[in-house]
Amino acid sequence: MTEQFLIGTYTKKTSKGIYKATLDTDQGKITNVELAIPSQKPAYLQVGKNGRVYAIKQVDDQGGVASYSLSDSNAKMLSDVLAAGAPPAYVGLDEERHLLYSANYHTAKVDVFKISPDGELTQTDSVLHEGATGPQPEQEAPHVHYADLTPDKRLVVCDLGMDLVVVYDISDDGKLTAVSRYKCEDGFGTRHIAFHPNGKYAYLLGELSSKLEVLKYNDKDASFKHLQTIKTIPATWTAHNGAAAIRISKDGKYVYTSNRGENTIAVFEIQPDFTVKHIQSISTEGDFPRDFNLSKDESYLLASNQNSDNLTLYKRNPETGKLTLIQKDIYCPEPVCVMKWK
Repeated sequence: MTEQFLIGTYTKKTSKGIYKATLDTDQGKITNVELAIPSQKPAYLQVGKNGRVYAIKQVDDQGGVASYSLSDSNAKMLSDVLAAGAPPAYVGLDEERHLLYSANYHTAKVDVFKISPDGELTQTDSVLHEGATGPQPEQEAPHVHYADLTPDKRLVVCDLGMDLVVVYDISDDGKLTAVSRYKCEDGFGTRHIAFHPNGKYAYLLGELSSKLEVLKYNDKDASFKHLQTIKTIPATWTAHNGAAAIRISKDGKYVYTSNRGENTIAVFEIQPDFTVKHIQSISTEGDFPRDFNLSKDESYLLASNQNSDNLTLYKRNPETGKLTLIQKDIYCPEPVCVMKWK
């Protein structure tokens, strides 16, 4: 059996866009990496239904989002919405309301786009983050880094510059209304958040602090209550590190995070009270692992190393949650996002 991942990339060097990587699940091997969608700087993407792909896009000095149709043999751009300035850092997909969300690190904006049946994108709202920022050099201004759905279909936004999580209600026509704010410790560097399958707990990753927060989520008022803070790197690690991506296993037993600097995937076991215990850190066999993802049955994990132009494949033990390296040095240019495709 085979399944495929889509790999979003930077295009500063040799990359030409979004690549597809084929996983042979019988052999436990990535067998092919090839260009799927030509594009400039598709650094993050989402895979929708019916062969639709939604991605960040840059054209010269303009940045924005684009929609594509993608099959095994053909890729076609359906729509794009671009504006002067840097492209977003993240895109989130809302299939139920036919909306796309983008988080722009550089402009500190959350933008919302309506998706028509034929894939046309039309902007419906834009929210600018303003206010006090954290103490780190990277926190000289608000920096929106993530915008995606909560389990109860609100929009949760992470602001790295403000050490802040903001939750918005979403109208059917794509308008946002802020309903709650959760402030992390100063210098946390709020980057990405992942919710437990039960919808009642969240795991918040701090890029600048290399820390993971465990939060209790109240869907009545969209508020968060802090339960735990734990490092994603050893206490003895003193060189630079930036935590990047976070994933939770479907059974709700394990949390995985990537460390750019230590160049590891850290594995945490979720305890009965939903706090976590660190159980493994394993090398990504490359430099600057910005993202990773689990295979469909979660028997494998594929990591992307941006600076060393390579992917790394692990076998995952579903009982222990631990990873075993099975393939490294898989060439892929500037890989920064890993998404399941089919």
